[in-house]
Formats: sequence, structure tokens, C-alpha cells
Amino acid sequence: MTKKQKKNAAAPVNGAALKSAARNGVVTDYLDPDDEGLYFLPLGGAGEIGMNLNLYRHKGQWLMVDCGVTFGDDSMPGIEVITPDPTFIVEHVDELCGLILTHAHEDHLGAVPYLWKRLRCPIYATPFTASVLRRKLEDTDFGKQVPVTVVPLSGTFEVGPFEIELITLTHSIPEPNALVIRAGEAGPVVHTGDWKFDPDPLVGPTSDEARLRDLGEEGVLAMIGDSTNVFREGEAGSEADVRRNLIEMVGRFKNRVAVACFASNVARLETMAKVAEANGRHPALIGRSLWRMNSAAKENGYLKGIEFLSEHDAGFLPRDKVLLICTGSQGEPRAALSRIVGDSHPHITLEGGDTVIFSSRVIPGNEKSIARVQNALIRRGIEVVTAKNDDIHVSGHPARGELVRMYQHVRPQIAIPVHGESRHLIEHARLARDCQVPEALVVANGDVIRLYPGPAERVDEVYNGRLALDGKRLVRLGDPVLRDRHRLMHSGAVTLTLVLDKAGRLRSDPVGSFHGVLEVDDPACDDILDLAADTVEAMQSGARRDDASVAEAVRIAVRRALNEELGRKPVTDVHVVRLN
Repeated sequence: MTKKQKKNAAAPVNGAALKSAARNGVVTDYLDPDDEGLYFLPLGGAGEIGMNLNLYRHKGQWLMVDCGVTFGDDSMPGIEVITPDPTFIVEHVDELCGLILTHAHEDHLGAVPYLWKRLRCPIYATPFTASVLRRKLEDTDFGKQVPVTVVPLSGTFEVGPFEIELITLTHSIPEPNALVIRAGEAGPVVHTGDWKFDPDPLVGPTSDEARLRDLGEEGVLAMIGDSTNVFREGEAGSEADVRRNLIEMVGRFKNRVAVACFASNVARLETMAKVAEANGRHPALIGRSLWRMNSAAKENGYLKGIEFLSEHDAGFLPRDKVLLICTGSQGEPRAALSRIVGDSHPHITLEGGDTVIFSSRVIPGNEKSIARVQNALIRRGIEVVTAKNDDIHVSGHPARGELVRMYQHVRPQIAIPVHGESRHLIEHARLARDCQVPEALVVANGDVIRLYPGPAERVDEVYNGRLALDGKRLVRLGDPVLRDRHRLMHSGAVTLTLVLDKAGRLRSDPVGSFHGVLEVDDPACDDILDLAADTVEAMQSGARRDDASVAEAVRIAVRRALNEELGRKPVTDVHVVRLN
């Protein structure tokens, strides 16, 4: 491959070239700067839970709502963070008027440190969300360049041609907001973000249901909403119930107790401090992200009067006098709980007779990593308590009863479910129709939906995809390097070196390595090397003079033999060294 070919192969995808062929090269109406219509385009979060990135279009301007990440799993070796591919909006970045963050969860703001240099737009957030974002941006070399406008709760402001109003809701983090988006003659759109109706959230105000009802009276064009718990009957439950249950539960244990929870759940942090106090224990935060969240919370008036011990100080307390609040509820390998289990934490240990409480839900895809940590704890004689058996966690997302209540308040003309897999979106659309919503659309990432003028319909499809953080660089998820790494993980690698003279005759025996395929002293290694030599000798003399022909013939022969013998097709490289 030439240098020019290599450069082109690594170039970003041209999103415009990958748009629906139905356009036939004609500029679609929604790209017309004079178009008075209102359009919705998800590039992440529709058909999946996490990695939210949504766009609205009006009069030649794009408004972005949220910019989040999801996380890699066992099928993606070396990959921890995945973001939406912003190629489409980057190609129209001069038309991007701003980014609004609905709240501070990773799947809604976590991609900002990775993507902002491509977007370079102003960001709008409430005080707590802005504090969390600033701390994340401290780890970048451009953090001070990012213009962050802090908007008060229930605030109103303008971004380009859009008028925005925030409506306070409740969730598993402070200051979650629904957005009311107004654009020209189109009726208001309610973008819910993540939410539930918690009657006693403990941290922050309750949901502003009165304002939602007022909007319903005004007339709402569309609601774009959370679908996570659409299959769960009733309501999500209250943080106050969790606090009561944990106070009683921790009182039953006599030795050291550790609680694994989401760092972003500030109400749960306050709960654990109260649980410790009620049981004569001292609360300690174990994990960097917990301390960052504690700092952001106190900066904005939350967790008043609550102090946590450091992990260093906690290690000196008697086992029955400490309550450890740990990161690692999802089995993350570098989180505090995994380090404790692996005996690599510098200050904290757990012993037989101690207890670990998982006050969290299992995020789909994390089952194996969580099970590994829990099994390691159980093998040590440590008791493990999960939300499967006790009411020690409540979801931050609305169950069916709350969704129905939201539709009764807002009464939109159009419902577009997001924040869910396909099964969630389809069921949510069905529920919306049962709630007398005239139009309910199931959409996918990349679908351009015209909301106004009606009827609502899909008018185009644009390029969408995923980027993976591979070390310090972002690459497309289908990048050849990642594919090779995946193949290496599952099938191993074989590397052979052949030394030939000018005529193509072997000058020495082939040598090779068989990483993840065969043991060094396995007799099959010698058989493969003999096969490589036989393959060279069997070639026509003319073909043996061409290095590429020799390498390919040997590669094919070796892979075929290994597949027949072992049932594997390892990544196979053959290097030819030519002597004068």
C-alpha cells in the first residue's frame, strides 16, 4: 500500500457520502438555512442504553443535547470507552450553535472530553453538572478553552434560533432536567433526559409536575423520552426507602462492611453517611471518582455537614467501626473494590466474616465482570448482598406507571422513545399509543425525523457509528487494528520467518512463534515449520523469486493446517528474508 493509500484508509468517514441514496445528490430541505421546520436526529442512544447524542435542526442551525459514552466489554480487548461518531455534525460544525447537558451521568456528558475539540461549541449546564464537567476537563489539554455557561434550575435561555426552558425532575444524580425546546412556529418539544418521579429524593427538589401539567395545557408538539424501564410495572421507588432498608441491614453485621455504589448517586452517598451514623460507624470514601463527586456536590450545596474519612484513615479503624463506600459496583478492573479483592489496594483489605453490599443495578454487559468480583469475595468467606435479594437500590428511570403519568401531564402529539434497546423503544411506542398519543415513532441512530410541519416522519438517514478510545486515540469501532486485536484474543498469532537465497532456495530451517496457539515444545510446532519448508520447495522456481508470493503461499498452507488440526485460524504473518 502506498503512503497516499494508507493516508486515505485512515481518513475519517465522509458522512455526507454515506447518507441515504434516496437523496440523489439533491440538498434535502432540512439543510436549507431558510427552512422553518423542526427536525430531530439521534446519533447515539436510540436502539441502545447509553452513549446519548441528540441533535435538533431549525433555520440552518443544529442544537446538540447530551454527548455521552458507553463502555467496552470482554469482546473489545483494550477498549474501555466508546463514543458516538460525530462525523455528520463535524461536517456541519459551523452550524452547531451549542450543546446542552441534561445531567452529569457519563452516558450524557462523558464524551465531551474526547469530542469537544471536533465540535468547539458552547456548552450549557446547571451548576452541579458544570462542576462535574469541569473536573473531567481538567484531565485534558484544552479544558480552559471550553466555554461553559451555567444555567440555574428552571432557567430559560436562548441558543441560536432555539428557546430553551429547564424543568427540574428527579433521577439518581442531582439536577436532572427535562428540556423544553421551542423553535419558530413549531409547538414546544419536551426532551426528558433521564428521570423518574421520586416523592422523596433526599437530595435536591422533587419533580416539577405542575410545570409539566401547564405545558400539557399549552399544547406540546413532541416528547422525546427515556425508555429504560418500560417493561417494569408500577413505579421505580424512592431513595428514602433505600435509606431505611440499609440502616436496618448494616445494623445486622458485626465486622467490616463495604458498600459498592455508583459514584454519581449523591443521594446514595448521603444515605451511606446516615447509615454509618445510625450504626456507630464512620463512613469512608474509597475510590477517586467518589471523591470527585463529593467535591462537586459540596461545591453546589449538597452533602452539607457530611464528612468522609480517607481510605488511609479508614484502614486504622476497628472492623466494626467503619463503613467503606467503594467504587467498582460493575466489576471495573481498576476500581477500588476490584483492587481490594486483588490485594492491590494500598490501604484497604477485606477478610472472612466481612460483608460487601452491592447497592446498585447490573448494567447490561457487565454481568461477567461483576460475577468475577462477587465470586472472589465469596471464596474468601465474605458475605455478598445484592439488590436481587434485598431492597437496597432503586432505579433512576421511570417504570410504566410513571411513564403513563408523564403522558397524562404532557399530552404530546408525537412520542419518540429513546434511551433503550429496540425492544424497549417498540414497547414504549406501544405504551404511548395506549396513552392516546396520536403519533409514536420508533427511530434509530442516524434517522432524521421531521417533527414540524407534520405529520412526523423520517425524511433522511445520515452516517452514524461508534468511536473507541484506543489508548490515547479515537478510532472507528471497525478499525482494522481493533479487528486484529479481537482475532488475536480468540485465535492467537503465528509468525514465521523464512531465509531464502536469490533463487528462492531455503538457506536455513524456518523459525516461528505460536503465541496463544501452541506450546513452544509442542511437536506440532515442528510439523508446521516442516510444512512451511515443503511449501516453499514445492513452488515453481519463478514464484519463489517473489517474496509476496512465497509469504502468501506459506500463510495459506499454515492456516489451513492449523484449522484442520486445531479448529483455529490464527492471525498468521510470514516474513521472507532474502540473502544476496
